[in-house]
Amino acid sequence: MSESPGKIPKKVKEKRERPPDMTESIKHSNIMYGWTESERRMLPGRVDYGASYLRHPKFLSLMEAFKKGQSFTFDVTSNGVTCPIATDGTYITFKGRTLFYSRAFSKQEDNLFLDRKGVVQFQTQEPAVHLVFAVLRSLPELGEAQLKYHNRKFYHGMDTLDTDSSEPGVNLLLGNYKHMKAKDFLKK
Repeated sequence: MSESPGKIPKKVKEKRERPPDMTESIKHSNIMYGWTESERRMLPGRVDYGASYLRHPKFLSLMEAFKKGQSFTFDVTSNGVTCPIATDGTYITFKGRTLFYSRAFSKQEDNLFLDRKGVVQFQTQEPAVHLVFAVLRSLPELGEAQLKYHNRKFYHGMDTLDTDSSEPGVNLLLGNYKHMKAKDFLKK
């Protein structure tokens, strides 16, 4: 090492191992009283996907327009990038790519489908992940969310959503939901 002139070199301290009885007492202290502030481990927090969208008035307007068969668009900004989210009444799109679409099931219900290719394309972008879970959670008729998100990938059951284009049935039927397109004339 080169030393600068005029500075006194620091004395190097050798590291000593703790005696076994001290290590045992620290371990006992941690078990009985927990970790001190300086010893606390950072545990990864559970992310509540979609929760930020569920309370937002623009998302609520989007879902209302989707159920009524109307158009609505709004923008989300994340990390300096603006992402448009839109619906035309049958499709929900993210950056122009379809994530969800609906098909008629009966007069009062539609089937909701998930476009696997679109979701897989945006599975690393946080606004799209939140949008997927918010749509699923905003439709209580669908029941428990069938999708999981772990390590920046979507899972349906134990399988990832990654598909190749030659596989039949690329899109995933999520279930039925009640739309507001048909008016109930039998109200009394």
